[in-house]
Amino acid sequence: MSECSCGGDKNKLIYSCSGSSDVGEIADKTARKLRSLCFGKMTCLAGIGANLSGFVESAKAIEENVAIDGCNVACAKKGLERVGAKVKSYILTDMGLVKGQTPPTDKIVDELINKILNDKQGGLCE
Repeated sequence: MSECSCGGDKNKLIYSCSGSSDVGEIADKTARKLRSLCFGKMTCLAGIGANLSGFVESAKAIEENVAIDGCNVACAKKGLERVGAKVKSYILTDMGLVKGQTPPTDKIVDELINKILNDKQGGLCE
């Protein structure tokens, strides 16, 4: 999937847990769809975990980091907090998904997108 043609919200970075469970897969698909809708720019959580200076400095300098975690372990949120970045967190199990029992369907991703966009307006292509 390519980047959004409008460039996305340059003041918002999106991170996904992308864990090995069903809710991790859903978190990743949700983040990628948010990127395609120009909600923000998706970037690499592994770069934060590896403490790579470019990723860490970008996260600390940006107006808003959005973490989408599949479950309440909240790896994305905690990784960003560990490096001192401001973070808006969405934990999918807190949004009604059940780890190990939620198929990664487009319908579920679209429902999550609607919840997130209703929570935080802006960043969409006009």
